[in-house]
Amino acid sequence: MNPRHAKTPAPKQIAAAVIGNALEWYDFVVYGFFASVLAQAFFPRGDDTAALLAAFATFGAGFCTRPLGGIFFGFYADRKGRKAALQLIMFAMTVAVAVIAFAPTYATIGVCAPMLIVAGRLLQGFAAGGEFASSTAFLVEVAPARRRGLYGSLQMVGQGLSILFGTLAGFIVASAFSDEALREWAWRLPFVAGLLIGPVGIYIRRYLDETPAFEASPRSGAATDAFLDLVRRHGGRLLACFAATVGATISFYVILVYMPTYGKTEMGLTLEQSFMAQAPGLLLVILLTPAIGALSDAIGRRPLILASNALLLLSVYPLFMWLQAEKSMTALAAAQTAFCVILLGLFGALSTALAEQFPTHVRSSGLAIAYNLAVMTFGGFAPFIVAWLIHFLATPLAPAYYLMFGAVVGLLGGAGLRERHKALELE
Repeated sequence: MNPRHAKTPAPKQIAAAVIGNALEWYDFVVYGFFASVLAQAFFPRGDDTAALLAAFATFGAGFCTRPLGGIFFGFYADRKGRKAALQLIMFAMTVAVAVIAFAPTYATIGVCAPMLIVAGRLLQGFAAGGEFASSTAFLVEVAPARRRGLYGSLQMVGQGLSILFGTLAGFIVASAFSDEALREWAWRLPFVAGLLIGPVGIYIRRYLDETPAFEASPRSGAATDAFLDLVRRHGGRLLACFAATVGATISFYVILVYMPTYGKTEMGLTLEQSFMAQAPGLLLVILLTPAIGALSDAIGRRPLILASNALLLLSVYPLFMWLQAEKSMTALAAAQTAFCVILLGLFGALSTALAEQFPTHVRSSGLAIAYNLAVMTFGGFAPFIVAWLIHFLATPLAPAYYLMFGAVVGLLGGAGLRERHKALELE
């Protein structure tokens, strides 16, 4: 059981929990933003559509190892502690970013170039598979009882900051360098900048305190036995968390990762304009997500999760029709801002809601399995799926169809979550 009067976490502990998630999303976002440039640098030239699809497929490949990493790090965190898992994850993530930042191009080493990029993505995905679950479990377990929603929401604040920094890095690089320099070497600069996060995160995580809830809970047994017990006793919770994450991950990767590419390829905007259109919505996410997390402590997680999915379902198609009618940076910025406002309920409440579904001794592993299976299947390949749908259906409205599908699944998952915001103690 979680002690009633858990120690209030120091800012350093909160930063240590959030910083790895920030590096994870910064790297993923920068790769997604520069997909069209990376396609030319690391894949054979000829068919631009095929090269872009290959780049997005490589982006998605990193998600194939996320469930494996989630299982490994999830059970590791439930047996050895949140601190030990978070330190190991940070080291692996830093190595993966370095591989991508310094990989030679296709013109230099031929087919080995995309192989290196895939290897970096697979390692990054393996490490990232444990990051969200371990850091979310840490934040929720050290939070005061009536403020778990607020502390859990800081995960999305970290993600929002990393996306904003990735957006700014993309804008600065795209503005400061010619197209030729961008293709040849300047695309590496945002990845190199991301490497600065790694050593800082490793250093900070050395001084984490283990959570009182973990120290008071029984340790899970062998990974195989723990996994079977998790499926048998908490299978329904796993399914509800999986479905709730499907809706959130599709929205996240289409709206916050793919849309700059959409602005360039389907609206005729420049990369700089697409990046700038992203900024207002991201600022709102960063500023308002903690308030929504605190609101979930007062009214519950499920109402906010259900409201976000319902509003997205109703609004996404009209917004995409409007984007195609306007095809301007102002329209894209307005649509992105509207999407971010709609999704605030998910961003502020979902992390804590997922963590509250599982008891402490299987919290990290349960979170990791449900979350990473959903992200691998529907989130990581979202840019690839959307790009393929646009080509296959011959309509720029295709992203709306995928987002509507995600909203329906998210509604079903949100309805299946247990409401635990009034519980003074975690299980």
